[in-house]
Amino acid sequence: MDNTKNHNDQRYVEIGLKIAYYPKRHGYTQEQLAEKIGINPKYLSNIETPSSVQPISLKTLFSIADTFQVPPHKFLEFD
Repeated sequence: MDNTKNHNDQRYVEIGLKIAYYPKRHGYTQEQLAEKIGINPKYLSNIETPSSVQPISLKTLFSIADTFQVPPHKFLEFD
């Protein structure tokens, strides 16, 4: 079970890194994106920080995907 937890933690980190890419690419600050999708900027910062394992709801993931017109599955593709 410990290996599964570590594997899933790594997935959250990868999702966060993918999420961090899009605001930078589109000229959004964390604060602007957080306000647009209705979440706390600190929560968004925790999602995007590689040293932090922050679970993310599908609602939040879908809101981010919709904001950047990206299919949600793009955030869930792992190498």
